[in-house]
Amino acid sequence: MEKRILVIDDDELILKTLKRLLTKEGYKITIVSNGAKALSEITQRDFDLIISDLKMPEMDGVETLKKIRDYLSSNGKKAVPEIIITGYAKEKIYQDALKLKAAAYIDKPFDMKPLLEAIHNLTGSQT
Repeated sequence: MEKRILVIDDDELILKTLKRLLTKEGYKITIVSNGAKALSEITQRDFDLIISDLKMPEMDGVETLKKIRDYLSSNGKKAVPEIIITGYAKEKIYQDALKLKAAAYIDKPFDMKPLLEAIHNLTGSQT
């Protein structure tokens, strides 16, 4: 069965790169550029994994993931593992993100190999 991944990032290049790479790996990818669009997608379909940037305009990644978790919980849906990607490991937002206890944290710029390993492990997919 094809695994569905939601990718949330305000950087168009990262969205396109991850969509191309992960589609090639056999995943069904939905990309969105902000938290509001991510919340809309979560209400429309189920995902096996969420990959989210931290620093985004309007609603940052921490707030987005909290709202997604609240939605899933209040609607009786299972929790979805999350990978947080960020270029801001030394800032307060990263400390806030650590409190979320996401499944994985990947620093930008990221090497694709550890990212793919985390994705495969969290989705139960074979490399």
